[in-house]
Amino acid sequence: MTTSPPQVNGHRRIPVITEWQTLLAPAEEPVATTAPEVQPEPAEPAVDLVAQAEADAIRTKAFADAEEQRIRAEAEAKAAEIKAVEEARKLKIANDKAQARAIEEQAARDARIAKSNRERAEAERGQQDDERAHQEQQQNEAAAEADVAKAASTWRFYAVMFYAVCAVVALPVQIAAFWDPNAWWLVIAPLMLEGAALVVTKGAAAAVAANRPHWHYRTVAWVFAFIAAGINLVHGLDAFDPATAFGTAFASLAGPGVWDLHEHGRIRRRDGVLTRRERKARSAAAKAEAKRRAAEEARKASEKEAAEKAAAEAAEALANSRAEEFPEVWDEAEKIAAAVGEIAVTQAVWVRAYRNIMGTEPGESIESITARRKAEARVAAALSGTPVATLSKNKNAQRAAHLPPASTRPRPKPIPPRRTRGDSTPFHPAAKRLAADTARRSVTTRINTEEN
Repeated sequence: MTTSPPQVNGHRRIPVITEWQTLLAPAEEPVATTAPEVQPEPAEPAVDLVAQAEADAIRTKAFADAEEQRIRAEAEAKAAEIKAVEEARKLKIANDKAQARAIEEQAARDARIAKSNRERAEAERGQQDDERAHQEQQQNEAAAEADVAKAASTWRFYAVMFYAVCAVVALPVQIAAFWDPNAWWLVIAPLMLEGAALVVTKGAAAAVAANRPHWHYRTVAWVFAFIAAGINLVHGLDAFDPATAFGTAFASLAGPGVWDLHEHGRIRRRDGVLTRRERKARSAAAKAEAKRRAAEEARKASEKEAAEKAAAEAAEALANSRAEEFPEVWDEAEKIAAAVGEIAVTQAVWVRAYRNIMGTEPGESIESITARRKAEARVAAALSGTPVATLSKNKNAQRAAHLPPASTRPRPKPIPPRRTRGDSTPFHPAAKRLAADTARRSVTTRINTEEN
């Protein structure tokens, strides 16, 4: 006995028993009349078809299970391979991204380091340049101070030498003026006069150095110089020619004069007195600053005037708009302004008048409040999916009966119905206060209407 393959064209197949001839009874052959009778062969034992079918089913199932396991194993292996390939691909992508990120971070780090190095180098160069410039400035200042000191020293030396030369020129005429053979000691007078001028001049220099008053020293020195010049002039004209007289007089004044110029320069330098050029530059700068301030003040004044004009126009436009849009409120505002002593209707006066007439803050009205409540109701209805009418009914519906139910039993007609104390639920205190407030507002509104 054999079985057919378990699958055909990918489909399972019911096992077929091929040796079916053994299951049938042997056919009776016709007996020939002429032939001798042949004894039939003994019949083979009967076959258990149920057991064979179960065995075939078991073998088929085992083969199908093995094939299914093989297919499942192949599918799992293929899926594992695909998963491994996908994971390897993802891992490679992640590694590539990590490597690229690391390269970018390294490049950014290198760029930051290079930028920091450049900035540090620039800062060092700038510091070196500043130090070099400072040193150069110090050197220039030192050189300038040295030049100034040298020039001052030279100027002082020449002034002293010129004073000495002038004294040498002027002394002979003065000595001749005081010469007397019988009183030869009078020749000391010119020396005393020139020496006194020199001593006073040195006192003036000491006073300048000590930052003390010096004008009286210089005055006394000039007095001595003029006395010496007068002696030279008078005696020169009497005993000599006019050239000698005027020359020696000039020498008596020139020496102290040059030295006084030297001291005058030291005084101005000590006191920080500006030169003529510096005074002119400072005066020009002060005039320019004054002109700029005047222009700035004029600009601010014009801007302030324009702002005040614009504010006045805006206030006038606002007042006209309020008077046109809210005539009753504007009349009330004018009354309140006159009562409180305001020249114009201020914002506080307007708010008070608007509250008196409209009962609300400025910007609100009965119409706006009603429209807002209707809009809120429509929004609530849209959110809840309930019609507006139903929502308003549910919102305004009375939750419980205020009065007890009436009796259904008939009453005698002659007896009228009567109310007794306590037969109804009392009002809530909040409801009482609200009703009283409404009554007061209605009375105030009616009175204001009658007054208007």
